[in-house]
Amino acid sequence: MKKLVLFIVLILSCQAGYSQQNVNDLFKEFSQYANVDKISLGKISMGFIRLFKHTMGVNGIEVLVLDKCDRDVKQHFTNAIRELKDTSFETVVSSNENGERIKIMARIKKDTIHELVIFISGNDLLMTRIKGKIKKSDIEKLVAQHS
Repeated sequence: MKKLVLFIVLILSCQAGYSQQNVNDLFKEFSQYANVDKISLGKISMGFIRLFKHTMGVNGIEVLVLDKCDRDVKQHFTNAIRELKDTSFETVVSSNENGERIKIMARIKKDTIHELVIFISGNDLLMTRIKGKIKKSDIEKLVAQHS
């Protein structure tokens, strides 16, 4: 009997671990679907932009737009971001209004944001990832300029 209970607990824990995805897994998975529009600016592109504009430490941007995907992919995306719990990220904003869900997560070390991820589902479906070393002071300046 003990072996049976242990076996069931083991199976259930494996399933729970499998269903949980992290941010990288989501980007990898959804970038593979048909009709996903992908925009990516890497270090070289950001270096060029840096010649003309202050980029606040951003060295990469990746955007996936899923608006043209089929209904099943859209539903899978909506469920995936609702269930997403990546321990290396902190949820900064989580909102669900009028059928539109927005989730913003950040990977922060000390007072520096190393990665910012924005998920939007509802009428528009997109994932945005911003990588770099963004200082809190730069964000405070940006907010002050646009307030």
